[in-house]
Amino acid sequence: MCEYSLEFIAFRPANVADKLVTVKLPNTLTYGFALRDDPSVVVCLAAGTELAFEKELKRRHPLAWFSPKLRNLGASVARFRQVNLDKPWAHHDALELPDGKVVLLTNLCPGQRATVLQLPAQAPEPTAAAENASIVPDLRRAHGEALTSH
Repeated sequence: MCEYSLEFIAFRPANVADKLVTVKLPNTLTYGFALRDDPSVVVCLAAGTELAFEKELKRRHPLAWFSPKLRNLGASVARFRQVNLDKPWAHHDALELPDGKVVLLTNLCPGQRATVLQLPAQAPEPTAAAENASIVPDLRRAHGEALTSH
């Protein structure tokens, strides 16, 4: 997902093996991912996208303007998630670490390099036979098991 307004920013969806870098997005107060070879192109991640970082992830101090201190997060792999969806004014893009910690993308340090390992699985398109198989039990319940298979 791309939670930031992309009106004036070039963007595209992520692909497997994309080389990314964390960047401060131009004319915003937020951070995100851009192509390593062309940082002017923002990359949008779908929830569930898995990333591998070259080094252990680091985040900025929550009060970064008071303290330039960085914090190691103890992981170099993460899964992209959306959080705080019930709060429209909050940041939604986050990374979930293997230990269950969640860090907002906007709190990551700029310049961290990652590779897209895997995109989220897509639900397979239902076949006509599968659709009919799911309809028959509903019809049987609705019509008192009067339908029988031949």
